[in-house]
Amino acid sequence: MTMILLGIIGAVVVWFVAAYNRFVRLRNRAEEAWSDIDVQLKRRYDLIPNLVETVKGYAKHEKDVLEAVTAARAQATAITIDAATVTPEQMAQFAAVQEGLSGALSKLLAVAENYPDLKASANFLELQRELTDTENKIQAARRFYNSVVRDFNTAIEQFPGNLIAGMFHFVKRSFFEIDDAAQREAVKVKF
Repeated sequence: MTMILLGIIGAVVVWFVAAYNRFVRLRNRAEEAWSDIDVQLKRRYDLIPNLVETVKGYAKHEKDVLEAVTAARAQATAITIDAATVTPEQMAQFAAVQEGLSGALSKLLAVAENYPDLKASANFLELQRELTDTENKIQAARRFYNSVVRDFNTAIEQFPGNLIAGMFHFVKRSFFEIDDAAQREAVKVKF
């Protein structure tokens, strides 16, 4: 009887440790995923001034578009988010600013279509390719972050994991999503 009792206690301890370690692993994956988003956003912020300067040389009268990109970049770099403590409202604000920057960049690239010499410039083409690649990586990083957050939040809500999560104060994380329906629509560029 003692062996059975010790076996049951041992199984419970093993389950408890495994459940706790799962939460730690998911939390760390969420932090890593957020860091991936940060890396790609930093790359985009670094590319934007180079792209703007390249376009400026060709499109001097497109001042409004260039200023909009510069302003959107400044606004986007002014917001910092701690993924571990971010509220849904902060995440929505952060997402909105990022989407505003993406929209401004789309307009800038559309302006470039009016300048054949610019479109043929090796510097511009490389910057455009890098920026497009970075935008794709940002989208992939957002999707990865959201999938990790989904797994983490599900583990926190499911029984009996919710007992462990509650004991060790694991809290749900916010998804990276857009709350403003207007930002989900395609950008319309008019000249």
